Amino acid sequence: MCTEGGSPLISATGRPEPTLDRQIVALALPALGALVAEPLFVLVDSAVVGHLGTEPLAGLALASSVLVTVVGLCVFLAYATTASVSRRMGAGDRRGALQLGVDGMWLGLGLGAVLGAALWLAAPAVIGWLGASGGVAEQAVTYLRWSAPGLPGMLLVFAATGALRGQQDTRTPLGVAAVGAVVNGVLNIVLVYGLDMGIAGSGLGTASVQVAMGLVLGLVVARAARSAGATLRPRSAGVWASTRLGMPLLARTATLRAAMLLTTWVAAGLGAVALAGQQVVGAVWALAAFALDALAIAAQALVGHALGAGELDRSRAVLRRTLQWGVGAGVAAGVLIGGGSFLFVGLFTSDEGVQHAVTSALLVAALFMPVAGWVFVLDGVLIGAGDGVFLAWAGLATLAVYVPCALAVRAWAPDGAAGLAWLTLAFTGVFMLARAITTGLRARTPAWQTLGA
Repeated sequence: MCTEGGSPLISATGRPEPTLDRQIVALALPALGALVAEPLFVLVDSAVVGHLGTEPLAGLALASSVLVTVVGLCVFLAYATTASVSRRMGAGDRRGALQLGVDGMWLGLGLGAVLGAALWLAAPAVIGWLGASGGVAEQAVTYLRWSAPGLPGMLLVFAATGALRGQQDTRTPLGVAAVGAVVNGVLNIVLVYGLDMGIAGSGLGTASVQVAMGLVLGLVVARAARSAGATLRPRSAGVWASTRLGMPLLARTATLRAAMLLTTWVAAGLGAVALAGQQVVGAVWALAAFALDALAIAAQALVGHALGAGELDRSRAVLRRTLQWGVGAGVAAGVLIGGGSFLFVGLFTSDEGVQHAVTSALLVAALFMPVAGWVFVLDGVLIGAGDGVFLAWAGLATLAVYVPCALAVRAWAPDGAAGLAWLTLAFTGVFMLARAITTGLRARTPAWQTLGA
C-alpha cells in the first residue's frame, strides 16, 4: 500500500482507494467552477453591449475574438506554474515552490504589460486585418483599447491561479472568479448605461475587474510566499526560468489554436449554413472541454506533487484513476450532447437547415467525447510532469495529420449539413485520435516520470 501523508492510495487488491477519488473531486469541482466562471465575462459583455445595437455587438464579436486568442495563447502561465510549484511542494520545498509562483506572477505582469501596450497601439490595424470597416471597426477598436489595460491583470490571474493549483488549492481561484463574474456584470451595466460610456464602458469594466482579480490572487500568493521566506522582488533568473518552462506549452497551445482556426476557415468554405452551425458546435464543444479540463487540472497538481515527492507508484495510480474519470466523464458528456442535441439546438437558431446541420455534427462529436476525456486528462498528466517539450512536438505532429484531412473536407465535402458533419469527424475524430495516440504512447513509457523538484 502506497501512502501520502498517511492517506492510503492503493489497496492490497490494486484498486484505487476512495481517498484518491476524493482528492480528484476536491480539486476538479472548484476548478470546474472557476473555468466556467471565466466565459461568463464574455457572455455578460455580449448581453450588455447587445442592447446598444448591431454595430456595437458586431464590434464586440471581433474584439473579443482577438482578446480570446491573445489571452488563450498565454494560458501556459497557469499550466507551467502549476507543474513547477506542485513538484517543489511534493519535494517538501515550500519556499522554493512559492518563489516559483512569485516569479511566474512577475512574468505574467510583464508579458501582460507588453501585450496590452501592443494591442492598444495595433488595435486599428488588427481590426482592419479582420475585414471590419466603418462603425463596426470603430466599435471594435474602442473595446480593444479600453480593455487592453486589463491584460496584465488577466495574465496575473493565470500565474497566480497556477501557483495556487500547484499547492492543490482550487477553491480560492473559484471564489475570486465567482465574485469577479458578479462584479463584472454590475460594473458593466453602471458604466455602459449609468455613465453612458457605451462599448467603452464594457471594456473598462471588464479590464477593471480582471486587474482587481489579479491583485487579490496575487496578494494571496504573496502572503504565503512571505510566510515561507520567499522574496517578492522580481528575480531575473527566476523569471527567465519560468519563461523557458512556458515556451514549450506556448508552442503546444499555438498548435491547438491553429487547428481551431483552420476548422473555422474550412467551415466558411462550406457555406453559410455550415459556418453558422460550426459556431454552435464549437460553443458546445468548448463547454464540454471546460468540464473535462477540470479533471486535467486535478491530474496536473496530483502528478506534479507525486513526482516531486519521488513517488513513481503514486504518479501511475493518479494516471490510471484520472484516465478512468476522464473517459467516464467523456461518456457522460457524449450521452448528454448526443441525446440532448435534439432538445437544445433550437435555443441557438430557428433556421431549420442550421438546426439539422448542428444536430448531425453534434451526434458525430458525441461519439468522440470519451476520446476527448482521455486526451485532456493525459495532457494534464504530462503537463504536471513537466513534459512540455514532448507536448509541443506532439502538437506539431497532430496538426500535421489534421491539416490534410481538413483541406480534403474543404475541397471535396458537400456544402451544408453533410459538410459540417465531415468537418466535425475530421476534428473530433482524426485530430483528437491523433492526440490520443501520441500522448497515450508517451504515457505508456517511463520517459515522463522525471523525479524530484
